[in-house]
Amino acid sequence: MRRPMSRWITAAGLALMSFATVTAASAQETPAATAVPGLIATPVEGSVHQVAGRFANNVRTSGMTIFARIDHRQGAMSRDMAMLPNEVIVFGNPKTSTPLMQCAATAGIDLPMKALIWQDSDGQTWLGYDDPQWIATRHGVGDCPAVAPLSREMQALVDALKS
Repeated sequence: MRRPMSRWITAAGLALMSFATVTAASAQETPAATAVPGLIATPVEGSVHQVAGRFANNVRTSGMTIFARIDHRQGAMSRDMAMLPNEVIVFGNPKTSTPLMQCAATAGIDLPMKALIWQDSDGQTWLGYDDPQWIATRHGVGDCPAVAPLSREMQALVDALKS
């Protein structure tokens, strides 16, 4: 049975409107940093590059290893794309992250820890990282005793940025 042309046009129009709505929503700025589930974010003073440098230095001096530092803005610019400053530092300490993976091997997908330093459209610089409790809960081990030491380690790194 053939559908009348007007029904097809209506269905196509609704589909196009839905696509346009989704596209417009995704083009908007991401939600406030504090609204991202599992992300602990705090405003920090300085440019993204300065904060990332200070954070990396704090990581090293606390005895942790930096595995990578990724400048997403540079990557975007290398393809002639605009992006606000945005850097990720991948780092870790086996003493505090291995016990979480002993509670749940799958937590390894979220470890080593990562810090994201970014600038929002208002010019505010932020530092964010995945809440260790959120990681543990995500992997079904919310009661893992490794969460508290990892949380304290992350908070100490953030506190060091503010002093």
